[in-house]
Amino acid sequence: MLTVDFDRLGVQPGERTLDLGCGQGRHAFELYRRGAQVVAFDQNADDLADVEAMFAAMALEGQGAPGGASTCRGDALDLPFADGDFDRLVVSEILEHVPNDRRAIAEAVRVLRPGGTMAVTVPRAWPERICWRLSDEYHEVEGGHVRIYRRDQLAGQLTQAGLDVVGHGYAHALHAPYWWLKCAVGVDNDDHPAVRAYHRMLVWDMMSAPRLTRTAEKALDPVLGKSLVLYARKPS
Repeated sequence: MLTVDFDRLGVQPGERTLDLGCGQGRHAFELYRRGAQVVAFDQNADDLADVEAMFAAMALEGQGAPGGASTCRGDALDLPFADGDFDRLVVSEILEHVPNDRRAIAEAVRVLRPGGTMAVTVPRAWPERICWRLSDEYHEVEGGHVRIYRRDQLAGQLTQAGLDVVGHGYAHALHAPYWWLKCAVGVDNDDHPAVRAYHRMLVWDMMSAPRLTRTAEKALDPVLGKSLVLYARKPS
């Protein structure tokens, strides 16, 4: 389940790319499939171990450039990379977790080369507000969401950090009602019949990619999309 449009990001084979806050690696794997030299970065050692295992499996299947994938554990506020080290960055669904988001953005901009591009994704404001109103436990947990971003607010922060925002998009319209449902019945209540039924539908959709739901979600994303994506370029 990809949030970023990699064609809009402009990824080319052989480019050095960073998936900042990679989590379980969904975007890192796509970067690798496209032939990029990818570093998957996160602070969670267990997630990175799983990502490294998947990279190894992909390499055995001949996917990606030989030796083109690695993992790195660290702090997004103090990246262990040189200035301008990467051609492309993906910063997906992490800024809403970081108290000092301006420092995280500044570090991301620092390691992006002049002329390079970055995709930044966060939960979209109005679906996120519904989740917050329905459930305190959705966001008032350790490592939970600490803020809600408006599009103009996030774009302003990227601009202040030295980027040119060149476009935006929305993704995952089918997931917004799922999270409203979970917040309504209890975010940890995965055994609720309605939650289980909706989750089965989402898994079926992701695995089968039927034309009906893919077309419906694409049409609904501008209105209902749960994630906001901003595309930005660092001036040459």
